[in-house]
Amino acid sequence: MLTEDIRFVEGLKACMNCGVCTAVCPAAEFYNYDPRQIVATVQMRDDEEIERLLRGDEIWYCGECMSCRPRCPRGNTPGYVIQSLRTLSQRLGLFVESEKGRQQLALKRLIGDNILATGYCLTPRNIRPELHPEQGAVWEWIFDNHEDVYGRFSQSYLREGAGALRRMDSGSMEELHRIFEVSGGKEFFATIERHSERKAREMGYDGATEEYMMQTYTYNSENHY
Repeated sequence: MLTEDIRFVEGLKACMNCGVCTAVCPAAEFYNYDPRQIVATVQMRDDEEIERLLRGDEIWYCGECMSCRPRCPRGNTPGYVIQSLRTLSQRLGLFVESEKGRQQLALKRLIGDNILATGYCLTPRNIRPELHPEQGAVWEWIFDNHEDVYGRFSQSYLREGAGALRRMDSGSMEELHRIFEVSGGKEFFATIERHSERKAREMGYDGATEEYMMQTYTYNSENHY
C-alpha cells in the first residue's frame, strides 16, 4: 500500500543510513524522533514494524519542513516517506492508537472543516481563545470585537468583494467543495471522523464529541521528548 503512494516512490530511492536527515531535522532535536531509523524500517519492508510506525507517535513528530530533502546524498526525501506513512495510518484507522495521531481529529475540524465553511484554512473568528491561550488576553478582546477591528483594515471583511478576509462567493465555494469531492478529500475527512468516533467510545466518551476533540487537542503525556 505504501508503494502505491507517489510520495513514497519519490521519497525513497536508496537509503544508506548515513543519518544526515536526522542530523539536520529540527524535530529530532526536540522529540524522540529519528527519520533515519524510520526510513531504514520502511526500507526493510517488514509489515509488523511498519504497522508499529502506523500505530505510534513517531510519524506525527515531523514538521514537514523538508530540511531533509536537499541534504540527502542519495536524493531521498524522508519527509515524503513520513507523509505517505501518515496517510496510510489515517486510511487504515491506526492513527487513533497514538496520542499524537488522535490529534488528527482536531486538525480536521479546526482547519479542514473551516476550509469547507469559509474557503480559508484559518480566519480570525475561528481562532478561539480557549484553544490558543498563548495568544494572551488581548486576543480574547480582538476575538469578541473582530468585526470592528478587522473592518478597519478591510472594507471587504466578511463581505464579498476584493481583498483579504473577504467572504468567498458562492461560485468559488461550490468549486471548492467539488474539488474536495472529486479528489477524495471529503471521503478522507469522513474516515477521520469515523475512526475517531470508534476510538472515542473505546475511551469512554459518548462518541467523537467536542469533549473528546478537546482532549485530543490539549492532552500531553510528556512522553515525547
